[in-house]
Amino acid sequence: MSASESPNQIQAYLRAFDATWVDETPVEQVRFVALDTETTGLDPKRDRVITIGAVGIKDGQIDLADSFEAMLKIAYNQSAVTVHGVTRDEARDGMDEREALEDFLGYLGDGVIVGHHVGFDIEILNCACQRHFEVSLLNRWLDTMDLTLHLNDSGAFENTRAPSGFSLDALCDLFAVAPRDRHTAGGDAFITAQIFLRLLRLAQNSGRHKLADLAVPYPAGQTIE
Repeated sequence: MSASESPNQIQAYLRAFDATWVDETPVEQVRFVALDTETTGLDPKRDRVITIGAVGIKDGQIDLADSFEAMLKIAYNQSAVTVHGVTRDEARDGMDEREALEDFLGYLGDGVIVGHHVGFDIEILNCACQRHFEVSLLNRWLDTMDLTLHLNDSGAFENTRAPSGFSLDALCDLFAVAPRDRHTAGGDAFITAQIFLRLLRLAQNSGRHKLADLAVPYPAGQTIE
């Protein structure tokens, strides 16, 4: 099914980019979406998404009313179950992949995606969206690990404790974020959102006030036919 034949939520997702954030948009005006997925493995082309978790952030606050969570049906689930804990039997009553992706894109809109090592999440979602709709994500995005590295290199941690590492767990320790529901999509998305707010304050204190100071442009090579 192509985008022109796809349900209204896909068309609404594509239209959201007709008038979206620009480089000069002040950070406080942007809707960020903290995102995490749990998957059957680490090969985006072969493996499948099991769960999607996301929560919105705007004007320096996490909006719990602006959240998304879905469990997808899966045909197989291998060693990754030891990390995320979702078995094939538990996911058998989940949503069909296409239906879950439609709902997710309808929720996501043009939100700027935030995640820890989020490149993998974007890649596996792109593969799934290409299978069903022949589209890829158009959203700007930023990786909280990269942002932490940039802030550290620029001296933003000069007046506070510097990070001892750049894993999600290390950042939880740095910012005193309780790692509740760790290794679940919804839990990790909420943890990431809390960490992002701390990083955002540091970024603004070091003169980063525009979207271009934080997020990369649209992923290269991803276009809609």
